[in-house]
Amino acid sequence: MHSQLPQAGLTLMIYAHACTLHTRLACLLFHPGYDWHTLGSLQTKIKTYPTLYDKDYCITTDDKHCFEPFQPIPLPFVRDSKHRVLYCITEYDPLMDSCNMNMDDWAKLARDIEKHYEQFDGFVILHGTDTMCYTASALSFMLENLGKPVILTGAQLPLSETRSDAHGNMLGALLMAGSGYAHIPEVCIYFGHQLLRGNRTSKTSATSFSPYSSPNLPTLATLGMNVSIAGHHARCRDLKFKAHSAMCPDVGTLTLFPGMTPQLVETFLQPPLKGAVLQTYGAGHFPTQRPLLDKVAQACGRGVVVVNCSQCPHGTTHTASEELCELGVVSGADLTVEAALTKLSFLLGQTHLSVHDVRKRMEEDLRGEMTVESCTLTAAVYSKGTVESCSKGTASNGLHPDGEQSNAITTNHQS
Repeated sequence: MHSQLPQAGLTLMIYAHACTLHTRLACLLFHPGYDWHTLGSLQTKIKTYPTLYDKDYCITTDDKHCFEPFQPIPLPFVRDSKHRVLYCITEYDPLMDSCNMNMDDWAKLARDIEKHYEQFDGFVILHGTDTMCYTASALSFMLENLGKPVILTGAQLPLSETRSDAHGNMLGALLMAGSGYAHIPEVCIYFGHQLLRGNRTSKTSATSFSPYSSPNLPTLATLGMNVSIAGHHARCRDLKFKAHSAMCPDVGTLTLFPGMTPQLVETFLQPPLKGAVLQTYGAGHFPTQRPLLDKVAQACGRGVVVVNCSQCPHGTTHTASEELCELGVVSGADLTVEAALTKLSFLLGQTHLSVHDVRKRMEEDLRGEMTVESCTLTAAVYSKGTVESCSKGTASNGLHPDGEQSNAITTNHQS
């Protein structure tokens, strides 16, 4: 029987909480349900690692009371850390392969974080690598006015393997969430010594121990010999936290390729589809053949929200031809495909929003997921052969959520 943190395709989640002298971290663990793991065995396995469990730390009565009904695990004290980290683990039943994750699972995560939001100071989610970016992007939109860190991590090789990266990734995530090195109250991914904004991240390697990249936003923090924290402003600390759970499942992605037929585009854009991410060439370019353009225009006219995202990981669709905008297609700027799809699903799930509202907000920076240029054209509404005039967007460098601007500043802390 093997016990491990998730590897590629596996999912897990953890909770955390903090007091004056220590931080209480909640680890919500989504575990894979394979024969090497039995429900509840991870906590026993973790206690065999001295860097994840301080056997000499005395759990006080107050600690136990604060963590009820969970069992707290003390992390060894880290030099120059501001807090002692205590964390607890809760596992989901049944255990799950991350390839099987869906929007209902994202909603469960969001509701559980909301349920324990006041009890804990941070949350670490152990998750399979294959769909981690989708979950991180979705949660960034579902957790409105987030004032505490929610960090996803996992492993390429299981904890039972001698060369496993699971131990280092879990330890780093716990430290970044609760040690006081930095307070970054947003949904992040910690992997390969780097902390990345979740809705800016894509998986770019199936085999590397650093499988994720953030092509259009710098790393938020790096945990090496020194802890390097990029300049970052916390968002919405004074606003009330709210977790959303409604997501629209009627969304999809369509990647252009040479020779794509109008019939294929028409079939894809048929009901019940309500939102589509169109992965175009280069800086958002689309074929100029009228039959293809007509199929997109007809869908926009029926109220389908179509978002233009580039197939290139670096760059933006801001310089794309205005022709797509005139059809009613929304510019996705430098959104990742994962962020574009989950943002679209989130906004369409807000039933009080009209199609016009959804199109407008798709071009707004809601959670630091995109860089909005001052001259960006917003989507026009195509209806019965007429096109409304496009309007200007607002300027934002996207360096952190809610459109605030921040200059990158690097500070070092000894680890």
